[in-house]
Amino acid sequence: MLRKLSKSVREFKLASFLAPLFIAGEVLMEVIIPLIVARLINTGIEYKDASGQVVGNIENLIKLGLLLVLCCIISMIFGTLAGDFAAKASTGFARNLRHDMFFSIQNFSFKNIDKFSSSSLITRLTTDVNNVQMSYQMLIRIAVRSPLMIIFSFVMAFYIHPSMGTVFLCIVPILVAGTAILIKFAFPKFMKLFRKLDDLNRVVQENLRGARVVKSFVREDYEIEKCKGVSDAIYNIAVKADSLVAFSSPLMQLCVYGCMLLISWIGANLIVGGELTKGELTSMFTYASQILMNFMMLSMIFIMITMSRASAERITEVLDEVPDLADPENPETVVKDGSIEFCDVDFSYSGDMQKLCLSDVDLKIESGETVGIIGATGSSKTTLVQLIPRLYDATAGTVKVGGKDVREYHIETLRDAVAMVLQKNILFSGTIKENLRWGNENATDEELVHACKLACADEFISTFPDGYDTYIEEGGANVSGGQKQRLCIARALLKSPKILILDDSTSAVDTHTDALIRKAMAEYIPETTKIIIAQRISSVEHADKIIVLDEGKITDIGTHEELLNTSSIYQEVYASQQKGGLS
Repeated sequence: MLRKLSKSVREFKLASFLAPLFIAGEVLMEVIIPLIVARLINTGIEYKDASGQVVGNIENLIKLGLLLVLCCIISMIFGTLAGDFAAKASTGFARNLRHDMFFSIQNFSFKNIDKFSSSSLITRLTTDVNNVQMSYQMLIRIAVRSPLMIIFSFVMAFYIHPSMGTVFLCIVPILVAGTAILIKFAFPKFMKLFRKLDDLNRVVQENLRGARVVKSFVREDYEIEKCKGVSDAIYNIAVKADSLVAFSSPLMQLCVYGCMLLISWIGANLIVGGELTKGELTSMFTYASQILMNFMMLSMIFIMITMSRASAERITEVLDEVPDLADPENPETVVKDGSIEFCDVDFSYSGDMQKLCLSDVDLKIESGETVGIIGATGSSKTTLVQLIPRLYDATAGTVKVGGKDVREYHIETLRDAVAMVLQKNILFSGTIKENLRWGNENATDEELVHACKLACADEFISTFPDGYDTYIEEGGANVSGGQKQRLCIARALLKSPKILILDDSTSAVDTHTDALIRKAMAEYIPETTKIIIAQRISSVEHADKIIVLDEGKITDIGTHEELLNTSSIYQEVYASQQKGGLS
């Protein structure tokens, strides 16, 4: 896991190295300062003349005072540089980590994406990365500072007086044991907390996306209760986790004040016996404070690492996820034509041959043909066409495009040759032009207008005050369902694909507009293979052939007239729609 995450440090390795280096210099100055203070007290303030009278020594006070100021300035400079480099390293690491995760997600197939919920991926890209970023900054700064401070302070304490140094050794086991217990019990709770944060993100996302549905069904109270339930669960887990973490503070305070009392008692006896000076006792208090406060900081680091360990594991799951679709060693980079062939194809989302969505699919489509697909809801119409651009791989059998197995192509080449307008039409925030250029980023304004005219979208775009520069809100919230569908069709046409798949993509437009779109495609892209999934018979009746799917199997293939004579399913659908039309 650490090896995987460390790859995201990259160009920030130097900053990650310089931060602890300057911290070491800062620590060295802070350890030297108490010695200078002790010398200043002993040879400056408490200086005795030949008769034993305390007279002070101005010369020593000035010299040691200037040296003390110089050490403080150097310490400040080192601390500032250390903080600057630590901030650059940690924020840069987080930036790279988000980039690597997002890059990994972009390479996921649909099957990989199905493994993670969108709310979980968002939590991992935000909350989890922030936790890891904080831990990384603590690791290269405080996790270096605290051990160095403890070691140097121990050395100086033993240097001043060995018996005083042993006081600290009695406290260390208590601190270590307490921290270990906290980590053991806190980690599972933080793991559970992050899973609940996934649930909260999911609830909020669903509510925002379905705001219109929530209001139309007057389900605001239900959604509020659902959100409250998840929030309460997060609160309860967070309270338990934070209560464990909070226990560390009184434990540390007990050790700090107990140590101070022991040093005061032992030091007073040593001063009376002449074995310790007042300046040295003052230094011991400083070293005691440094040692114990840095032990406290170390314990907080361990707790933070415990939290971030859960986050790091979740991040690593995304980075370690291997896309189940990959390019072959010597991929084909040219799709010859738009011909399609399914040879004995079986498909299961889980890979289990006992749970097939498609079975025994044999189908041949010539380049340039228009093919309609009809079937009941759940008959795997969308699943069938998703195998063509290799959004999924067939569980068994072969899918061919342009006469070659789709697994022989470079994935980008294959998908460039196939344009899909999915059931769920997605538009991105930006202008209409920016959305259309997803199909062809170099398309001219004339090409955009031409594609929109073919998709019957130009007529409504022209009514907008800003025309093609009209801003589309997130998800296309400011255009109707039919307008969104036509924009998505225009975007697909701009790809100039060899295969165009329309997955129930004219369901929100009227029959007249649907007919105009089909007529335009037949006239202007005759060489493109067109596959139309539809619920309306009128959308496919003029196709070269129509495929009837039922429970993942092709039951009939033929023209509209042929199927009216031979296919009971097609006859039933046609009759129901004719009856609905007459009524």
